[in-house]
Amino acid sequence: MAAIDVSGVTKQFGGVTALQNLDLTVEDGEVFGFLGPNGAGKSTTIDILLDHVRPTAGSARVFGMDAQDQSVSIRERTGVLPEGYGPLGQMTGRTHVEFALEAKGAGGDPDALLERVGITGAADRRAVDYSKGMKQRLMLAMALAGDPELLILDEPTTGLDPNGARTMRKIVQEEADRGATVFFSSHILEQVEAVCDRVGILNQGHLAAVDTIDGLREAAGATGQVRVTMDAVPDGLIETIEGLDGVNSVSITDGTLVAGCENPAKGAVVHRCYEAGTVEDVETSEASLEDLFVSYTGGGA
Repeated sequence: MAAIDVSGVTKQFGGVTALQNLDLTVEDGEVFGFLGPNGAGKSTTIDILLDHVRPTAGSARVFGMDAQDQSVSIRERTGVLPEGYGPLGQMTGRTHVEFALEAKGAGGDPDALLERVGITGAADRRAVDYSKGMKQRLMLAMALAGDPELLILDEPTTGLDPNGARTMRKIVQEEADRGATVFFSSHILEQVEAVCDRVGILNQGHLAAVDTIDGLREAAGATGQVRVTMDAVPDGLIETIEGLDGVNSVSITDGTLVAGCENPAKGAVVHRCYEAGTVEDVETSEASLEDLFVSYTGGGA
């Protein structure tokens, strides 16, 4: 059974269509990255899954249950770190986590959850006095209460320093290893690329693509690079490389030949360089998730 199954969902706010006939399936136990430019409909999708808004048409199911008719049962099995949350109250960090455990009807040690997210030392401080990054860690601890079967993380690294972002990635991997499904929405593409099994790219309310990152590269025909450092770049080599199938661009940067090309062409580029002169070093890179994002969204930011 799929953890999330969105079928034909359209959502209109007055004259604005936030989602248009969206179909999306997230398999049980996978880490799914959900990307899109601002205004693409990512938060609206999450709000529908959590029954914060109702779809204009279509249906959303979580663990096979209707997201609108059975929302209470779904929430009992789901941990949520929302992108926007109200001001935290006067309670301590520990008390916030205790409240989350009680709301889930779950046992567990609040201090262990606070330790897991890295704010044990602030357990007895009022959460309202936490820094932005500490509040984000606290909200993650609350989302983890009760070992949820589904973890929905909406921009989870907001306000986190590099150590906090590293902790977040580690926890996502631990939750996946435990068997939980993680639905990870973020605009920080490096975070998504580091942890996700598959990625869906939403653009203007439509699902532009969904696949593994390698699959997206192949489908988009996105180019990587091969950089060949030679003792000297001989005359005519650039023209030879430009004539190879799959090569889109060739330039010389600080004495290094740089070819933008599809993966199958990289070997041919290097081979021609070895034939033409003395090769001192070779470096290759693949199209980044950022490159793919731009490819599928037309440069949307």
